[in-house]
Amino acid sequence: MNMLNTPALIPLPPRSIETAGLSPVMMRDILIKTMFRQHVQTVSAIAQAICMTSAITQQLVDMARGQRLLEATGSMSPTAGNEMGYQLTEMGKARALEALKQSEYYGAMPVPLAEYAEQVKRQSIRNTQITREQLTAAMGDLILPEGLLGRLGPAVSAGRSILMYGPPGNGKSSISNGIRAALNDTIHVPRALEYAGQVITVYDPIMHTSIEEDPEDNNALRRSAGRHDPRYVRCLRPTVVTGGELSLAMLDLVFNPVARTYQAPLQLKATGGIFIIDDLGRQEEPPQKIVNRWIVPLEEGRDILALQSGEKFEVPFDTLVVFSTNFHPNEIFDQAALRRIFYKIKIDGPNQENYLKIFAMVARKRGIELDQASLVHLLKVKYPTINNIYANYQPIFLIDQMIAICDFEGWPRRMTPELVDLAWANMFVRDEVIVR
Repeated sequence: MNMLNTPALIPLPPRSIETAGLSPVMMRDILIKTMFRQHVQTVSAIAQAICMTSAITQQLVDMARGQRLLEATGSMSPTAGNEMGYQLTEMGKARALEALKQSEYYGAMPVPLAEYAEQVKRQSIRNTQITREQLTAAMGDLILPEGLLGRLGPAVSAGRSILMYGPPGNGKSSISNGIRAALNDTIHVPRALEYAGQVITVYDPIMHTSIEEDPEDNNALRRSAGRHDPRYVRCLRPTVVTGGELSLAMLDLVFNPVARTYQAPLQLKATGGIFIIDDLGRQEEPPQKIVNRWIVPLEEGRDILALQSGEKFEVPFDTLVVFSTNFHPNEIFDQAALRRIFYKIKIDGPNQENYLKIFAMVARKRGIELDQASLVHLLKVKYPTINNIYANYQPIFLIDQMIAICDFEGWPRRMTPELVDLAWANMFVRDEVIVR
């Protein structure tokens, strides 16, 4: 059941300037910058652009008029609903330009960090509860070792941290994606946050999947305003996936010196969802150093970020962190780091029975008929050469290789011992000395 259908979990719009949690000057400046950049003139259009209720927008317009930054232009055309129009005065344009020099940010009013921290508690990933049936369905066609779901399910429901380790090619990345699919409820993601007068953009259409209409669509904003605070976008729980490209710098605030605004780091964008660190041990920084960066967040549910000025501040950390590595944990972590990762789950290769199930499933999907002689040749001749070590990726690799050979030669797609040999030769590189 989607808990966000409960009214208590939905962020409600502020009722007045005073309850918006921002300084009136900051709100006024965002309003006139937005009018200057987007050329919106009516209260309803401005409200949609700054993601505020019409009542608060009217208050801000009246404030700016009283300061001679705005002036009324009279009634608009019938297509604008006969609303009063407003435009910036020369003084208003000058103030807008001055405000843009301080920060290029305009549009949606940011959510105060303290207010967002309360929303994070209401929609915490640790409040989710998945069942075995949900997790099994989310794993799709994956054929998993017996007992794995029984270990994985409680780890996901706890919403803490998971280390998956084991030999490569056995589905650790696919299992991570299955975890993501199992958490299919929604949360509210702020378009931007405010701390100490600074704006931090959070909502990222690349990383967040909105279940509303286009968040930039004015009509969608107007329709959503009655349901929840339009400064937030209702999204599926986010999933951020990184691999060998991850650096510690990517976990810091990103300052844009031109716009003079900040962009949230990856883990803040993943709040309420999953942060998957794939291929741990392939990054430039050693794994121990990467895990050390997560010690405070994992233990205390808070992260420490820093502004350009050097001022440090806390942000909520409410994320299921999944570490995935091909290395044995004792090779890359000390015991203190391992203690801080709540669940350690080994993902082994399949046994022969499960390997054959995977092989048959892949063959069926690829439309190629199983051949008993080829399977016997594979199991009795080829696999003993690698000590009968099976991996989940191998059936896909071998069958696709055989199909590619048949297609090239113009043969019907089939499976033979000879084709198995050719496919096998491409799966491994023979150890040898190459004279240069």
